Amino acid sequence: MNSVVLLSHLIKLQFMKGLIIFKGKYGATRQYAEWLATELALPAFHPDNFRKEKISNCDFVVIGSSVYIGKLQIKNWINQHLPDLSSKKIFLFIVCGTPPDEKEKLESYLQGSVPPEIRKQCQVYFLPGKMVYQHLSWSDKFMLRMGAMLTKEKETKKKMLTDYNSVKKENLDALVNDIKKYAGSVAKSVLQPSIR
Repeated sequence: MNSVVLLSHLIKLQFMKGLIIFKGKYGATRQYAEWLATELALPAFHPDNFRKEKISNCDFVVIGSSVYIGKLQIKNWINQHLPDLSSKKIFLFIVCGTPPDEKEKLESYLQGSVPPEIRKQCQVYFLPGKMVYQHLSWSDKFMLRMGAMLTKEKETKKKMLTDYNSVKKENLDALVNDIKKYAGSVAKSVLQPSIR
């Protein structure tokens, strides 16, 4: 990387005022949030460790959530902070086991958990998660087994009960690139008056 590109990248990051809020159940969402925090030099918070004043100083907010029983884990936090989020650019990453070709189901997660008044300002990214059966709570194992029993297709039933881990850093590439582009446009608008 030449010095001009490096300097440009550093200037963009300096003006990038954002933060990451995440909530998950079994670790995939936390892993993605930690990778993002490192890559973008942004602070990451679990909703339990977050003070709402932090949002007012941001140009954008990255929100990450896993899906649990068809709803985003972070749904309540979003609703509680709706007035603070209404003027912010939002990058929302949703972590789930739903295959990417099941667009209608993926869209239902968004529709059921994100209020319509902020959906327009959200850029949404669906990221693959993981499932390690032995790490599930007793109640989650029970629900998963019940769901598998009600499924007619043998292949689908088998998949439901099979461990998988699709959490990879490269799954974040589009999200990271879009945040950097956005930060670049914020930096450009801040730098533009001083160049004239």
